Amino acid sequence: MKVCDPVSLILRKKGGTVWSVPAKTTVYAAIELMAEREVGALLVVDEGHLHGIITERDYARKVVLMGRSSKETPVSEILSEPLLTIAPDCSVDEAMRLITTHRIRHLPVVQDGKLVGLISIGDLVQWIAFAQDQTIEDLSHYIEGKYPC
Repeated sequence: MKVCDPVSLILRKKGGTVWSVPAKTTVYAAIELMAEREVGALLVVDEGHLHGIITERDYARKVVLMGRSSKETPVSEILSEPLLTIAPDCSVDEAMRLITTHRIRHLPVVQDGKLVGLISIGDLVQWIAFAQDQTIEDLSHYIEGKYPC
């Protein structure tokens, strides 16, 4: 594991399940699905076309604080767009740079126009922590003379 590894390795490890809703879904139904699946965001997809993302933050800022009804408001009215996406061969380091630079928490992974996964800041932090642990272990083995040739 290294920070130069492609995000496709993270997707392979975490599995390919991506939770999404159509644009006409009510915000209430989307929030219910987030709670049910224990996720903080859903992609908004219609007929294979990625429109944007709806997050708990969107709900708080664009529904609750604006006094709107979550049972009447479609996600299309509050989703975040334009959506920044990455390719599966994007490095973990570059994905982390994009997330921190753009102050976002999720990056959809798209290959040849097709959605193949979703990477969160948590996924990236976990990968980087494991990579650092592995580096420390490798260096310790090297110093102790136990490093494989």
